[in-house]
Amino acid sequence: MAHPFIYSVIFLLYLCCFIANCIPANHATMIGSKMLSVGEELRQETLPLQMGSRLYLLSGLKPSGWYEVKISYPASIPTSFSIQLKRGKSEHEFNWNRRLLNTEKLIFKADSLDLNSDKAGMYVLVTVEPSGIVALPHVQERQFVIFNIVCDELLLGVPHKAWWVGILVFLCLGLALVVPSFLPEHLLQKRQSLQLRNQILCKDS
Repeated sequence: MAHPFIYSVIFLLYLCCFIANCIPANHATMIGSKMLSVGEELRQETLPLQMGSRLYLLSGLKPSGWYEVKISYPASIPTSFSIQLKRGKSEHEFNWNRRLLNTEKLIFKADSLDLNSDKAGMYVLVTVEPSGIVALPHVQERQFVIFNIVCDELLLGVPHKAWWVGILVFLCLGLALVVPSFLPEHLLQKRQSLQLRNQILCKDS
């Protein structure tokens, strides 16, 4: 009487294993996923050097806007990064990637994309692999690479944060040109006399 029960249990176990193998694993679960908001830099991210991968869900994208995803990492770690833009968690990818020294960039336009759909969404797949050998003796190769990743909105091909720096520079230059005209006359006379004295000293030398 016990044999049919044992056979039934074994059959059920094999059936469960078969069903589990047939169900495709979620790509994002396999390689790990995080959220990357526009304008917010993620620091001290880590990935295994041997074909480490991670999906980043881009949050805060605006239709028809241009964006730049940038990765920076220490030059002391010989590493090669690959950035791929994906719509949803499928295997389909766009062939937009750019390779630079110690910095990886990806520029794309969020146009005609279903940005509000949780199923579609825009993802960035970051893959890393070693690109060289550590030349220092008695130094063990790193198992993980540390990097920073950020997604910035572009205006005329320049990140918004960089525009503020440029505006501040122009304001400082404008103040440097305008402020002297508002100085008292005795300060201007002292300045002119110092300039004349410096010119005379330069001629004498």
